[in-house]
Amino acid sequence: MAKKGRTKGEKPEALISALQAANEDLRSKLTEIQIELHQEKCKVDEIKSKDRTIFSLERELESATGILQKLQLQKDALDEQLFLVKESECGLGSPKREIPGRAGDGAEHCGSPDLRRNQRRMADLNSTIRKLEDRNSLLADERNELLKRIRETEKQCKPLLDKNKLLGKRNDEMNKTLQKLEEKLKSLVKENLEMKERFSSNPPLKKLKSLNDLDQAHDDQEIAFLKLQVLEQQSMIDELTRRHIVVDTFFGYDEESMDSETSSVASFRNDRTPATPDEDLNQGLSNEESELRFRQLTREYQALQRAYALLQEQKGGVLDAEMEAKAQEHLQADVLRYKAKIEDLEKELHLKGQDSKWVEEKQLFLRRNQELLEKVEKLESDNSRLQQELQDSRDQNELLEFRILELEERERRSPPFNHLRMHPFSEGISALQIYCMKEGVKDVCIPDLIKLLDILGDNGNLRNEEQVAIIQASTVLSLAEKWIQQIEGTEAALHQKMMDLEIEMEMFCKQKGYLEEELDYRKQALDQAYMQIQELEATLYNALQQDKYGEPLDELQKDELRNAVEKLRRQMLRKSREYDCQILQERMELLHQAHQRIRDLEDKTEIQRRQIKDLEEKFLFLFLFFSLAFILWP
Repeated sequence: MAKKGRTKGEKPEALISALQAANEDLRSKLTEIQIELHQEKCKVDEIKSKDRTIFSLERELESATGILQKLQLQKDALDEQLFLVKESECGLGSPKREIPGRAGDGAEHCGSPDLRRNQRRMADLNSTIRKLEDRNSLLADERNELLKRIRETEKQCKPLLDKNKLLGKRNDEMNKTLQKLEEKLKSLVKENLEMKERFSSNPPLKKLKSLNDLDQAHDDQEIAFLKLQVLEQQSMIDELTRRHIVVDTFFGYDEESMDSETSSVASFRNDRTPATPDEDLNQGLSNEESELRFRQLTREYQALQRAYALLQEQKGGVLDAEMEAKAQEHLQADVLRYKAKIEDLEKELHLKGQDSKWVEEKQLFLRRNQELLEKVEKLESDNSRLQQELQDSRDQNELLEFRILELEERERRSPPFNHLRMHPFSEGISALQIYCMKEGVKDVCIPDLIKLLDILGDNGNLRNEEQVAIIQASTVLSLAEKWIQQIEGTEAALHQKMMDLEIEMEMFCKQKGYLEEELDYRKQALDQAYMQIQELEATLYNALQQDKYGEPLDELQKDELRNAVEKLRRQMLRKSREYDCQILQERMELLHQAHQRIRDLEDKTEIQRRQIKDLEEKFLFLFLFFSLAFILWP
């Protein structure tokens, strides 16, 4: 029977170890999937940044094409002017228009300054043409480089877009598997209800022949039940690994689930009676198996929900693949629509032959508006980050306050140390004498008792055993006095340590006040940030109003304004980052020191309490020993 009990105890342990190994494998797979998800997120962010660079490069190309068109128009105008100048030179130099006599001389004298002016103008125009040709060649080279960069970025973006599509498909597959698991749960609930109805409608149970048959039937049924459970677990693990479904993430089999399983097995064992036939036992076994399977599937479904919630929290939003796919499709459609609009506008401009200056000014205005909006968004993100840090500091302050209250409550509940401390021994009075006087034993004089013991030890009329006992009693009394003196010294040291601990508690209270002041200072900084955001919004609104109704700014003024805004933004970001880093480092150091000091103080107080208890127990033992010795002494 003992062997049977051991085998029964070893089988669940093997099952538990197998289940734990399977859970560890699933956890490792979950971590790998989370790492892949994080990598894909980073790649998607890179794709977005590259899309932004492509958009900026396209804008630069558009501006470059506008500049080229301007230069071409200027070149055509200069060519026409050159042609007119050449025609005028030819007309002036032709002999048909020369007038003989003095009238012709006067015309030549009058035309000589005009020729000089035309020659100077020709030289200026030639120099400007050369400069424009050089600039045109430089712009063409830049355009070619930009086209090369665009092609390279498109090549780099293709694999990342493919991976993004694969991740969307994986997400859809996981949603489908969740729906399948829900359907399985519903079907299992129906099967469980049907099994309960069948079990309730069964005929009464029959009796077995003997107790040995009953034990054997118990063992066989338990073995079959455990085998079925192991096979089901293995099949479910294989399905999950094949489908890349994560089950039971960071939550293992807790104590409640194990208790529920053991209680179900115990109820399965206790519900069977000696009058149970084989068929009814098999039916009861299947019923219990279905119940256990249903519980296990519910636990796995809850674990899947927890893993899904963790993925949502790590991603930073609602993990809805359909919504993301729809949003991406909408964005792509908007991009295509805007590109088509841009092409139509360019065609219309080319057909009408209008100047593209107003287009460039509009683009510059849009860029400036976009930059201001980005600055506002950055300031809002900084504001949210400051609010989060403020909330964290408040939580940490509350934790420190709660910890200090716990220490004060523990100190209040602990016995006062001043009552345990002994008074210093006066000269000429032994420690045992003082303790006996405190306990109310005033008739005993320990120095006289030691002298009497010495006299009795020197007495020759006593037996050797009595003399030895008397000598031992005297030595024990002297050792007890020395030991009590040592106890007094240790208690004085402990009292000093307790005083140091109280001083440190006061220091912690001061640190708490310092943290509260720092919290107020952070609130003021947050209010200042709010004021700066409001000022920037006001400046943005004023700038928009001025651009709508006022005169447009020059290129130099726009560049100066842009540089000033950029410099201000960089200064604000640099100062805020430096200040935040410094405050965070100081706060983390203070918190770490406070936690470490609190732990050390708790350990010291526990050690001191144990030492005090040991000393009290030893002292009481000595006192009882000597009191019994005095009582029993003849």
